[in-house]
Amino acid sequence: MGMIRIQNLSKRYGRLQVLDNLEMEMAQGRCTAILGPNGAGKTTLVKSILGLVRPESGQITVDGEVVNGGPEYRRAIGYMPQIARYPENLTAREIIQMIRDLRGNPKETDESLIHDLQVESELDKPFRTLSGGNRQKVSAVLAFLFRPRILFLDEPTSGLDPVTSSVLKDRILRERDAGRTIVLTSHVMSEVEELADTVVYLLEGRIHFQESVADLIGSSGEMNLERAIARRITARVVA
Repeated sequence: MGMIRIQNLSKRYGRLQVLDNLEMEMAQGRCTAILGPNGAGKTTLVKSILGLVRPESGQITVDGEVVNGGPEYRRAIGYMPQIARYPENLTAREIIQMIRDLRGNPKETDESLIHDLQVESELDKPFRTLSGGNRQKVSAVLAFLFRPRILFLDEPTSGLDPVTSSVLKDRILRERDAGRTIVLTSHVMSEVEELADTVVYLLEGRIHFQESVADLIGSSGEMNLERAIARRITARVVA
């Protein structure tokens, strides 16, 4: 469960066309990386799928069911934003409990990342006092807490040290292998190469290219994803 299909999706802010007739699929059991320069439409696309932005036209389906902002399907989604914004006066433990309460206190939860990311000692501190890295750890715990079948991860390892970054990436790969649908944004191309199966590159609200990581590197003649993407962009510009 977790196939996401985007059809003819468009969004405009005033005169600015942010998304322009997008068509794509994000497959179950795969990690799709949405890449592109700032202003390309990545955030608007993700927020449209999450129901936080209403597109002017087009359709979003999850497992064949049209969603387009309806609330129920979001229970199946775990979201890790780039910047964790939660009530600053609450402790991390209180924030976790608050989110549990909002979800109706489900019995089936997964708090293993609290231990795996070594964040136990930070849980009873006010959120405002936590470092950027520890805020990111709490955000990761919340994203995985309800065993979601779809995960949206926005710059997930930003601010993490190499050890905890590796722990989180291993967890992402295990979730993908267990059949979860993973959608990733990152500016770290080595991370994308490690985690993603498919790259969707946006430019000015359109899909510039959409290709598997293996094919993208293989067809470019380059040795890594960063150089392969640079070559593909340069080739399109020259053409």
